Order: sequence, then structure tokens, then C-alpha cells
Amino acid sequence: MKHAIYQMNVVAGKPEENRQKVKNWVKETVKKEKPDTIVLPEMWTTAYTLPELDVLADIDGEPTTSFLKELARTYQINIIGGSFANKKDGKFYNTSIALNRQGEVVYTYDKIHLVPMLDEPKYLTGGQKKAKVFELDGIKMGLIICYDLRFPELARSLALQGAQILYVVAEWPSARKEHWKALQIARAIENQFYVVSCNSVGSYDGEDFAGTSMVIDPWGNHLQVGSEETEETIVESVSLESVPEIRQNVPIFSSRRPDMYDEY
Repeated sequence: MKHAIYQMNVVAGKPEENRQKVKNWVKETVKKEKPDTIVLPEMWTTAYTLPELDVLADIDGEPTTSFLKELARTYQINIIGGSFANKKDGKFYNTSIALNRQGEVVYTYDKIHLVPMLDEPKYLTGGQKKAKVFELDGIKMGLIICYDLRFPELARSLALQGAQILYVVAEWPSARKEHWKALQIARAIENQFYVVSCNSVGSYDGEDFAGTSMVIDPWGNHLQVGSEETEETIVESVSLESVPEIRQNVPIFSSRRPDMYDEY
């Protein structure tokens, strides 16, 4: 599966401008790279303009869902749709969606863990549904958002459901960039799956974002690493045949002893 990752400099508070940026990027990237799947970053429609969500957020997933559906159908690509501010039932969520080549939404996820350091709990509601695996091109995969990466039990639950790829969409700050790098490697190694991440670059409200979007294999090797400051496209293919092979050679899942693990 060939990925094209948009390490995007999001224009804060300008959803229409960002949708046009993505539309132009997809058109150019599909023509040049012919990817199977594209990946967008967290909060790519608005950035972290949380105090303005009443004006800027989608309502019940629109118009962003229809926008991504059209791109998927037009270019016959899978889309890991980053995430966007989304108002539903009177509350605001940080919502991500995944779409197949036919433009069908195959998965929707609301960010479970909200970031105290960026005031998310003040403005957003945490997701109320457990993360689940979904399939694109017959491959089982999982999707988490930014701060979720700090919670190993979430990634492990997706691995136990059969995920072979974990997508991490983010707007991760430069102040904690070494955590961003290390945690991705740890999640890949401990779960023996690929980690494909898409972070943003640029800055907003005094916060710089760390870039460094990555493709990491199940051994923890870097296949691709984006720059820390530049808007760019990261392209990499992953070979899913290696996942069962690695899981057989180092059989951590059959070695697990969940009966011996306390739950708190």
C-alpha cells in the first residue's frame, strides 16, 4: 500500500482555504505519485482555534465529509481524513474519518483523550465509543488522534483486534517533539505493526508544531521521516506481508499473560 502523507501548514481559522489547499494537493499528488492512500493531519480545517468553534466547526460532519467523499471518488483513493472540529448534539468533538476508494465512510472516530495542555477539555467533548479496527483494500488498520498516542492500552487494543497499520493524525507541538518520535517507535515495536503518522507544521497562538511525520515498520525502523518545519509530502509504500512474519518470529501476542495483569 503506497501512502502519501500531507505534512500540512494549516491556515488557522480558514476552513475553506484549507479545503482548497487539500484539493490542490490531492490533485497534484495523485498525478505525480499515484498513491493508494492519502493521510491528512489533525484539525486540518481550522487548526486549534477552539474559542471560535461556534463559527468554524463542521455540523454533523459537514461540509468536510462530503468534500472528502468527492475527492475519494474522483481520484479512486483511500483517505485517512485527519481530523476536524465537529459539532453534533450540541457538543464539539475532534472527529476523524476514513474513506474507501468509492467515497464511502468506513470508519468514524471521536478523539477519546483530550489534551489539557492545549485546553481541549475546556472546549471539546471526549469520544464515547471505543476505538475499533476498520479495513481499506482488505487490510485491517486502526486510527488514533495525537494525544491518544500516549496511551499504550489504546494502541494495544487495536493490535489485538488485528490491526496491521496504526495511523496517527496529529497537531503535535515542538515542545514535546522527542516524545512524539519515541512514542511512535514504541507503539510500532510493542504491537508489531506499521505506524503511519501525519503531523502539521507551522505555528498558532505561540505554539509551534513539530512536523516529523513518519512511517515506521514493525521492527521500529524509520522508513520515512518528515522535516520538523517544512510543509511537504512524505511518500512510502508498506509491505503488509512482514507483519505476520514478525509476529511469528517474536510471538509477543501468544506470550501475553493477561490473567496476570491487574486492571486499575
